[in-house]
Formats: sequence, C-alpha cells, structure tokens
Amino acid sequence: MTSTIALIGKSGSGKTTFARVFGDLIKKKFPNSSILFVDNDLSLELTDSFGVKTRNTIYGIKSGKHEYKTGIPNGMTKQEFIEWALEDIIINVDENVDLVASWFVTPKDCICPSTKLMRDSLVKLIERYDFVIFDCEYDLKYLNLLVDYPIDETIIVSLCSKSSLFLASKIAESSRKYAVEGQLGVVVNKVEKEKLKEINDIAKSLELDIVACVENYINEFGGIDYNKIKDVVEVSYSRMNLPQ
Repeated sequence: MTSTIALIGKSGSGKTTFARVFGDLIKKKFPNSSILFVDNDLSLELTDSFGVKTRNTIYGIKSGKHEYKTGIPNGMTKQEFIEWALEDIIINVDENVDLVASWFVTPKDCICPSTKLMRDSLVKLIERYDFVIFDCEYDLKYLNLLVDYPIDETIIVSLCSKSSLFLASKIAESSRKYAVEGQLGVVVNKVEKEKLKEINDIAKSLELDIVACVENYINEFGGIDYNKIKDVVEVSYSRMNLPQ
C-alpha cells in the first residue's frame, strides 16, 4: 500500500528542503522501502536539488515535445504508450529512490483524451512505490489537476510571519477538500525564538495545526544544515498519518 505526503505552500517557503528531509527520514526508518519524488512545482526546484537538469516532464509527454531515449515501439494502444513514455522520464536519484517531474498541468475540464489516460497511468505509477512525496505548486488543488490520488499527510510550509500564516490559512482552505480529514498540518520555517508564542497564537486564531517549528537552518557558510531540520521533522513524524 502506498503512503503519500504532499508539501505545499508559497514558493520560497522551504517546501523542497522539507521534501528532501522527509525522503531521508523515510529511508532511515524504512531502509528497504521504495520512494518516488514527484516534482509538481513549476520551478522544478526539487529536480534541481538532486543535481538533475531535465526537460523530460509529464507535460512534455502530453504536449508531444518529449524526446524519447529510444524509438517508440509499434503496436501500442494510447494507454500503453503513455505508460511506456512515463517510464522514459523516470530518473533514478538513489537506491530505491526515483524522481519524475511534472511541470505544467492542464485543467480537469480539458477534453484532450491524453489527460485522462495520463492520470490513470500516474495512479499505476504511484502504486508501484511504498512512499510518494509530492513537492507541489502552491496547494493541493494544483496537484489534483495532475492526479487524483488520496494524500495521507499534507504539510503546508510557511515562513515565520503574520502575513505568511494568513496565506497558509488560505492555502489550507483551498486544499482541505483534497486532503485526508484532520491530516493537514503546518510547518513554520525559520522561526525566531522570541516570536514563537506570537506565531502559535496567530496559528490558533486561524485554526491552523502547527506540527513543527524549525529555527533558521542556514549555516555560517550559507548552506543548509539538514540535521537541524531532520531532528524536528523526526519528532513531529509520530503525529502524522504515516507508517510509524
């Protein structure tokens, strides 16, 4: 059975960093599990974070712009072709860890036959993995345009400011219908200790469920201190609707 995690929020909030941390934590807890990262953000920042530069995306298949590594086999149905094409764009980034990039997605009312066929193919792909981690463009509505699949745990990543938390509440509102009931939480990123009570009070007034607060994790050399984030995420993981 596949377990799914979606990281959503405003661009620049730290979604990609947390997606990577969740992947590392799952590998630590379940070393034999298979993981698929789905880069559902227009910036393809998750793909870049693995040191991968690719123009091979799900949108490329649908638009007919993808350049295939091998010749297209003859005699396939449209469904078989799309499933074959998806295999062509999967990137292996680590042992038992794969990545697929989405880029642009089309509205659900698109009458193009390939849209439904792609969604069906993506469901089959997702169900091949133990865990799937989605790095999403803004909210779950955008992810739902790509594929309609149950999301076990949704995490809104928000920066530590009043305006960011108000935006997080809007993202929660637009995402709630696509999330498992009660499993939509907020990680507040780059928290200043003196603002912690204020942040908690604002979140409570907005009915946001804070599952973790992470201090600034940029080290003295300007890089990311992943250990700071991992420690906090590992503690909060026990509260999540995920295998323990």
